[in-house]
Amino acid sequence: MVSGVAALGLLINLAVAWLLSGGRSNLNVRAAFIHVLGDLLASVAALVAGGVVWATGWTPIDPMLSLLIGGLVLASSLRLLREAVHGLLDGVPSGISLPELGRAMAATPGVLEIHDLHVWALSAERSALSAHVRVADLADWPRILAELQRLVGERGIDHCTFQPEVPALEHPIRIVRADPAAIPQRDRG
Repeated sequence: MVSGVAALGLLINLAVAWLLSGGRSNLNVRAAFIHVLGDLLASVAALVAGGVVWATGWTPIDPMLSLLIGGLVLASSLRLLREAVHGLLDGVPSGISLPELGRAMAATPGVLEIHDLHVWALSAERSALSAHVRVADLADWPRILAELQRLVGERGIDHCTFQPEVPALEHPIRIVRADPAAIPQRDRG
């Protein structure tokens, strides 16, 4: 009886695992896949344990296989948990090197410097970027912006915010406050 239920569970879990295998880039689908995979392995373990106990009478096989499957599911769940926490803390998505991206952006003609560069995942399929861009000439900004958007778009980042900046003046403009006594008062008469 137990083997029959395990065989039916195995077939159902195989079908569900096959359906879920297409959405492996989505964290939620991967979590469901790990759950189903655990159930699938439990069904296989029940069949194996049932066969061993029936043939030999050796009952320790059942808890041993349960511990093995529990360890496999735990290891997979911890990797998934680490990835979820990384996303919640707005970590740089895997596959994107922040230093390499910054260097590529800084190599754009007209760009003097890239700073305050941040990249984070909006979802499994979308990433966002924000950066301050120091440019030699603000008149070139439309061309530079288009080039930067193309460059980051090639890396799968489709939501960007760029803050253009110009170099600081060598002789900054100083604001001097006038002496209030020197300002003529209007006749309120």
